[in-house]
Amino acid sequence: MKELIRAAFVIARRDFSATVLSRTFLLFLLGPFFPLLMIAVFGAATAPMSATERPTVGVIAPAGEFQQIDQARNRLQDTFGAISIVNLQRVEPTSEPQQATRVLQSAKPGFIAVLDGGLRNPRLVGSVSAQSGTAKQLRLFIAEARRSSGASHPVHLPVLLTSPSPTAPNTGAQALTARGGQSLLFLLTILLAGMLLSQLIEEKSNKVIEVLAAAVPVDAIFLGKLLAMLAASLAGIAIWAGAPNGLGALPPPAVGWPMFAVLGVVYFAMSYLLLGAIFLGIGAHASSAREVQTLSMPVTMAQVVIFAIASIAVGAPDSSRALAAAIFPLSSPYVMIARAGELADLWPHVIAVVWQLLWVALFLRVASNIFRKNVLKSGPVRRKKAKMARA
Repeated sequence: MKELIRAAFVIARRDFSATVLSRTFLLFLLGPFFPLLMIAVFGAATAPMSATERPTVGVIAPAGEFQQIDQARNRLQDTFGAISIVNLQRVEPTSEPQQATRVLQSAKPGFIAVLDGGLRNPRLVGSVSAQSGTAKQLRLFIAEARRSSGASHPVHLPVLLTSPSPTAPNTGAQALTARGGQSLLFLLTILLAGMLLSQLIEEKSNKVIEVLAAAVPVDAIFLGKLLAMLAASLAGIAIWAGAPNGLGALPPPAVGWPMFAVLGVVYFAMSYLLLGAIFLGIGAHASSAREVQTLSMPVTMAQVVIFAIASIAVGAPDSSRALAAAIFPLSSPYVMIARAGELADLWPHVIAVVWQLLWVALFLRVASNIFRKNVLKSGPVRRKKAKMARA
């Protein structure tokens, strides 16, 4: 095992140096312009924020008063648009003095904030600031409700900052962050994993890979190539990350931006290794660029379907469909990065990474076996036929 890892790192160092120190790496760094454009188009076309994914505010008020606020919201919805307006849900008032905090901290229904005090003395409790879009919208709702009832005095809405329950998904507020993480992870993986195919086909045509196979184990070659291209991709991502970005415009993820960035790198590595191992198997089976395109197209289309399935889990990270998508290895990184945007617990991510590493090892073993049988002609059946021929 030690020799295998040592040989893999030798191959990885060789391929990494050949990739990063080449002139084409500068063109490779222009790659983000294409995924960013695709994110904008793909996100606008296939993943608009539905009504169930908008931020939901609980309103502690009697039925009549809540109806006034809700009717004001509906009137303003035509002005601001259905997507940008927050949802309102009535909560039956009780005599409990800290009811708003208790409702916010409960596991269900996952409010971003709670409005209490009615129309006379409103107060907002939640993880929003006084200048946030949610607070501004609620001021407009209250002002419109007061105007319709004949009162027109200014709205004073104090905001008490309180974090919601860490075990409850923040429905809507962080769905945009979850979808953005999924889309970026998917597009970077698809864009960068294909580099393995062209490199493997080039070395097969030059007979370089057969020379390497005579010196080191095939498993070490495949693992080294996978690690080298992953390191080159991470180097490019590190350079891209230094460019100005719009993360400040997104709602903060449940685990916080630093941990979300760490998990994003981890799940990109897992997604890249999983898809890269499959592409290595395709490259080992194919003998020309035409065969590579023919064989890789179904895998790429399957990844689009897998990404669409994983996107369904946004907004319901603990649902049965989300858990099923998290167990399936190819969709697991997309589901888990979205979960990091919506839930703060970290232990599921440890289990997910271990599970994905097991499948990476399995895919690499299958790809190396395909390479032995189809290129080196060294499978057990071939050796048996060779012995029979010599006899």
